[in-house]
Parts: sequence; C-alpha cells; structure tokens
Amino acid sequence: MLHLAGYFAAIFIGLALGIMGGGGSILTVPVLVYLLGVSPVLSTAYSLFVVGSTAAVGAASYLRRGLVSLRTAVVFLLPSLLAVFAVRKLLLPAVPHELFTVGGVLITKDLLVLVAFAGLMVAAATAMIRGPQAAAQAAPAACNYPLVLGIGLMVGTLTGLVGAGGGFLIIPALVLGARLPMQQAVGTSLAIIALNSLIGFVGDLSAGTAIAWPFLLGFLAFALAGIALGTYLARFIPGSRLRPAFGWFTLAMGTFILVKELVLR
Repeated sequence: MLHLAGYFAAIFIGLALGIMGGGGSILTVPVLVYLLGVSPVLSTAYSLFVVGSTAAVGAASYLRRGLVSLRTAVVFLLPSLLAVFAVRKLLLPAVPHELFTVGGVLITKDLLVLVAFAGLMVAAATAMIRGPQAAAQAAPAACNYPLVLGIGLMVGTLTGLVGAGGGFLIIPALVLGARLPMQQAVGTSLAIIALNSLIGFVGDLSAGTAIAWPFLLGFLAFALAGIALGTYLARFIPGSRLRPAFGWFTLAMGTFILVKELVLR
C-alpha cells in the first residue's frame, strides 16, 4: 500500500514542478524515505536524478514557447553547478556515518540529512506561502547580477546537500533579481533545476554510489507523467494560486519529519 502511495506521490511531485516551476522536488526525499523505504542519503541521490530529469522535460516545454531566459540561466548556473558537484563528489562522501552524540542520542549522517531537509522544507513552505509577487513590487528596475550569482551559489550548495531543486529560492531570485515575468521565471527555474540536479547526480555516480536503476526509472516514469500534465495545466492555472496551499502542506510535512526524527525516535 505504501509503495502505491509512493508512486502516486511521484505524479504529484511532477505536477507541482510543471505548474509552479519548483516546490515539488522538496517532497521527493520524504516520499522515497517514508513511503518507499530508501535510505536518506541514497534518497538525495535518487531525488537529484528524478527532479533533474522531470524538470528537463518541463523546461523543454517552456523553451519551445520562448519562456526560458538562457542568459539569466547561465549567470545563475555558473556558481551553482560548481557548488552542487563539489558537494556531491567531495563533501558528502567524506562525512562519516556516525557523527556525534547529543544527550545520549547518536547523530548519524542519515539523521543529519533528514533534519537538514526538514529545515529546508520549513523555509521553502514559508517562501511559498508568502510568494514572490509581493516582494517584486519593490524590486530594482535593472537585473541585480550579484544577487542572482549569490543565490545561485546558495542553491547549488543546498541542492548538493539535500537533493532538492531549490525552486523556492530560484523563483524569487529570478523575479526580484533578474526581473523576469512570472511565466518566464518558471521556465527558467525548471532549466536551472534540471542542470543543477543532473550535475549533482553525476557527482554521485563519479563517487561510486550504487544505483537501483529499475526502481529509479519506474519512479521517474510516474513523475514524468505528472510534469507533462502540470506543464499543460500551467496554461490555465497560475502557479501563484496553488503555491500558498502547497506551502502549508510542505510546512506540515517538514514539521512531521522534525517531530518524528527528533522527538519520537
């Protein structure tokens, strides 16, 4: 039953990515861990592949409609790709499985990943609930390249650590810093997420991570079905209408992980 729920959730992840340009990837690791029984660290690698491949399909659809700013994507990706590859190739493999003990509780690499991911979910939920539109009213008239570069570095690091695409940070950066219209920001975000995530996954492969390809490709197939539907529905349903509700759901999920891992373990 949990496995069926996990594959259904994969459709939902793709759907959210297609409509909102981000957000759905934040659920990939919890789905893999709690519904499909994959270890937390391996789940971050699987998440990078699923999110990257799914976002690439969505980005291609937006690119055909002229809704991807390639110049902005390149500026954002310069620091981001370096950060995500370095984290997956060098940093994570060097972290030992058992880290330290706090109050008799052993802090492991898996636990640290889950807690960091839950914290990211809470931050993502807050950003989705608020939305980028209100802040955009006070945005500067010209593209703020230092802001775009700085957030690119931050997103690359977060993507490498927890396997999420970082769309909740990318969308506001593109709207506020690069002054892109919302639809173009969504398409550009998907292109950035795709390259970031897939480069991170290449870092895992080069570090020798063992991949269960039949399982991973099966999960990906459901996510691709979701993003195909999502990119179609995005023409009729603005992501700004769904983002707050999805944000509250993400907040509940992040809180659940924190309570389960830190209080109920």
